[in-house]
Amino acid sequence: MATIKEVARVAGVSYTTVSHVLNQTRPVSDSARERVVAAVASLGYVPSALARSLKSKTTGTIGLIIPNNTNPYFSEVARGIEDSCYAAGYSVILCNSDDDPAKQRDYLNMLLTKRCDGLIVATLGRADGELLRKMKVPTVLLDRARKDLADDLAIDLIAVDNVAGGALAAEHLLALGRKRIACIGGPAEIAISRERIAGLRNKLAQANTELAAAMCVYGDFTSAGGYAAACELLDLPLEERPDAIFCCNDLMAIGALRAAAERNIDVPQALAVVGFDDIDLAQFIHPPLTSVAQNTRKLGQLTAACLLARIARPDMALQQHTIAPELHVRGSSVSHIAAK
Repeated sequence: MATIKEVARVAGVSYTTVSHVLNQTRPVSDSARERVVAAVASLGYVPSALARSLKSKTTGTIGLIIPNNTNPYFSEVARGIEDSCYAAGYSVILCNSDDDPAKQRDYLNMLLTKRCDGLIVATLGRADGELLRKMKVPTVLLDRARKDLADDLAIDLIAVDNVAGGALAAEHLLALGRKRIACIGGPAEIAISRERIAGLRNKLAQANTELAAAMCVYGDFTSAGGYAAACELLDLPLEERPDAIFCCNDLMAIGALRAAAERNIDVPQALAVVGFDDIDLAQFIHPPLTSVAQNTRKLGQLTAACLLARIARPDMALQQHTIAPELHVRGSSVSHIAAK
């Protein structure tokens, strides 16, 4: 790889003259500028991003840590973030933590050593949060990050009202006349799963309907986990088997649809299925999946906008936005009459 000193030698000018031409920091004669431009082209010289970052104290990079990039929800959110950052002149370094706190800490330290201009983190432990506060790196928390932690650390937060989303699912299933409503939650230690279940349970209680302990099982936010959990529910005796299942994300709902199909359980007549996230795939499976929508691309764009604003104005007031979800009704949960 060519260096700036080689460009200077080929152009027959000084190192500083090349620097002035490239950075437009001082007038240079037309003759010298033409020789420098020609030398850059002939040598294929690319200016050092590291050198520029040392001079400007910025790197033009954003670090993004998500739990699982194989989950379409996070892929779609990441795309919204990337599109917005790219339009603003930033590159995004994407890191997948695999829900492993040690791996996430390693990635966080790596991004800090690379002097990223800002960070977006989907999950955060207190120790890592204290590190970010100490380093004073502009940061936005997203999705699985806890609001109480964001409050304590005074870190910007973009969140979805998960309790309201669970309530939307319950209200819809009750309106369909479903009596035995079950739930497939994500890992119990993840706050968004608990919040979605709480929203479902609270709305059912308001209608004098109970979410029985046996009707609430847990998966791992994957299709395989949803399939296994749904098998447990659908293998109950017929009189105990649910006539509706709310899944705390779309991937688990897709697994539940397969479990129902293998047992020749008609969806939606005998079983209604509702997911959460409204990933792009939801409308193309059979039957199309009813889902509590977060508008993933817009969520990513809002997160990026929040971070870019923090980078531009580090002392601005704390930003915390809670997005209201919407229910998108499709073929997996229509009324018995409409399904015929």
